[in-house]
Amino acid sequence: MANVQVIQRHAHLAGAVKLEFVNGREGKIAKAVLTAISNTRRANRGAGETREEESTAIQWTLWGKQAENAAEYLGKGSHVNIVGRLRNNNFEKDGETVYGMAFTAEEIDYLDSRAESEARRNGGHGAEAGASSGEHAAPAGTTRKPRNARQPAHADA
Repeated sequence: MANVQVIQRHAHLAGAVKLEFVNGREGKIAKAVLTAISNTRRANRGAGETREEESTAIQWTLWGKQAENAAEYLGKGSHVNIVGRLRNNNFEKDGETVYGMAFTAEEIDYLDSRAESEARRNGGHGAEAGASSGEHAAPAGTTRKPRNARQPAHADA
């Protein structure tokens, strides 16, 4: 199956990042699993201007240094953008085919400021410290720079 690119924007983590080390081709490698939830608003057909919100939860797998960084810097409620790929995860069980899908993250943007990230890790203490510095909590090894909090992620048409 060809890879299908998936983009999840303006998502919040539903819980803590689960990190483990598994055997890879060249020894142990970090594997992290996280669940990101994003909301989409769509117009109701025939109902005028009313909009309905729909939540989408995706369980993502991250590998290597990206997995280690996510486990260190992200927590429940962290705000992220994720770009990744979807692949078949089908298998046979008792002669029956079980169909599944797996989402693997390729890029992850840390959208919280450094102060917000540290406050979340410290249980809500210290949110004021560094809040005006404008620094972001993106760790080394991420593939994209976090966007400026005032810069829109996309334009609504």
